[in-house]
Amino acid sequence: MQPPSKPAPPEQQATEAGSVTTPVRGALASLSLAMLLPALGTSIANVGLPDMAKALHAPFQDVQWIVLAYLLAITALIVSVGRLGDMLGRRRLLLAGIALFAVASALCALAPTLWLLVAARALQGLAASVMMALTMAFVGSTVPKARTGSAMGLLGTMSAVGTTLGPALGGLLIAHFGWPAIFLVNVPLAAVALLLAWRYLPADRGGAHAKRPVFDHRGTVLLALTLGAYALAMTLGRGHFGARNVALLLAACVGAILFVRVELKAPGPLIRLAMLRAPVLGAGLATSMLVSTVMMSTLVVGPFYLARGLGLGTAVTGMVLAAGPLVAAFCGVPSGWLVDRYGAQRMGGAGLCGAAAACLALSLLPASLGIPGYVAPIMLLTASYALFQAANNTAVMGDIVPDQRGVISGMLNLSRNLGLVTGASVMGAVFAAGTSDITGAQPAAMIRGMHASFAVASALILAALAIFVLGRALSKP
Repeated sequence: MQPPSKPAPPEQQATEAGSVTTPVRGALASLSLAMLLPALGTSIANVGLPDMAKALHAPFQDVQWIVLAYLLAITALIVSVGRLGDMLGRRRLLLAGIALFAVASALCALAPTLWLLVAARALQGLAASVMMALTMAFVGSTVPKARTGSAMGLLGTMSAVGTTLGPALGGLLIAHFGWPAIFLVNVPLAAVALLLAWRYLPADRGGAHAKRPVFDHRGTVLLALTLGAYALAMTLGRGHFGARNVALLLAACVGAILFVRVELKAPGPLIRLAMLRAPVLGAGLATSMLVSTVMMSTLVVGPFYLARGLGLGTAVTGMVLAAGPLVAAFCGVPSGWLVDRYGAQRMGGAGLCGAAAACLALSLLPASLGIPGYVAPIMLLTASYALFQAANNTAVMGDIVPDQRGVISGMLNLSRNLGLVTGASVMGAVFAAGTSDITGAQPAAMIRGMHASFAVASALILAALAIFVLGRALSKP
């Protein structure tokens, strides 16, 4: 009589069965909330800046650090916390990150001065970087491989929902309860996410290695300083490059060179640079950054074109701008299903082709078409972006060894964030150059600026498509 075999862990059972079980659904629910909260934290604070400036007796230039501190912390630390999760255990670090997000949110609401609020927001950004870096890393160990695309699409949907929900929810909370409520609302949501993650996420595997790898402290500090300098160079001055921006950009370049030298000699590097030679990974990171740069143009250029080019009022402009995020929220899950059904490579190419067509249409758009002529290409662009993101994330994370999932997930999120901050600066500068004088430009100048911006966006998408095709060709045996 043979002894009974040891049952496989829940994630292996789900993978072997190819179906979504109740524990997997619980895990996806916790990961969805862990993806929703950082996106909500990004968008909900913007609407409260005027009230916080008044309540804390601070000028608007200083109040902007409430947003910047959060974004800088995420950008600078997301790769490092992903690596830390690979080393120490992703479950325990994610639980700590969710708990820290709740505590930091409460500290934000209770902060009596601006700079204490900024410090609390930086702490909240650290927690958000943990949540963003590790949610995608968990997909490989909780979801059947045949449903990876659907899971990635769901996470994309939750991120879009958080971004879309933030301004409306923030305005409602401030109107009834004051600005601290926009931070306190995170506490019960984080508590639910923490409970679900503790109950359903697979336990960290212990005892597999007698000795843990050494954490790359020098590389971590260098990367954080380099990314922080780059993000500041791209965000300070709102696209108008001065001496301070140039100095920060030069510092980022020097930091990048030093980081590469340190990583090549480190016994346990933060990022194994040899991994970037892998065609799928290298192409995935590059295309993600380029496409995110283009997507930022809709937020930078859209409001000016609608308000001054088409002469729309504030309320109508807001409704038109909401079309893109709403499409993203509804397209995430169907995009993931398409990736599972037809393959990540095919759907990634389709997403890039759709984005190229949308940008080309926007670059040639006659103002006589009005709101429908703007909304239709924007909806195509946003749906194509959702499809590309689901496909790209699935392709990149699909063949990663388990002990590198955290750092690769962090790098994917980093490429997206770098694209967004770059797009805010570059596309804003292109638009300003196209209008000649953005402050007093006439409608015709606004239309020219919009056409110029999306002509550049079309070129960036075509470059991303070329990189995608090259990466696909090199990855074939």
